[in-house]
Amino acid sequence: MRAVGVDLGSRRIGLAVSDSGGLLAVPTETLVRTGEWTRDHEALARIVEELEAEVVVVGMPLSMDGGTGPAARRTLKELKVLRRTLTVPVETYDERLSTVEAEGSLRAAELSAARRSEVIDEAAATVILQAWLDARRGGSEHPGTGEVNR
Repeated sequence: MRAVGVDLGSRRIGLAVSDSGGLLAVPTETLVRTGEWTRDHEALARIVEELEAEVVVVGMPLSMDGGTGPAARRTLKELKVLRRTLTVPVETYDERLSTVEAEGSLRAAELSAARRSEVIDEAAATVILQAWLDARRGGSEHPGTGEVNR
């Protein structure tokens, strides 16, 4: 099953895609926010269709205690709109520390600070999607939110 991972940032949307077997997530691209959810979501929908994805996995920015803070509430609000645009199921997955993990991987790869800032969002989307894929196979250490909407 091909899945698209999404990191909904305030300025950029990071994207990752899985292989058709649903085993490995790879970074795809970063969309720069236009300031209009409708345009951003339409661009995302085109990519999801081009990639022939069967599911979209959106990172849920829960608080460190697992609660729903301001960032998670903003994401939930945007998800209501996004789900009306996409034609595939949308799931959420706990993204706590995904950006920290992505940043660490990019530093380990010795990317310059400028290059890291260009790819951090898609790297975070890759971390989120890979964790979701691993959890589906029973190998994840941290659980998703369990929220699904078709």
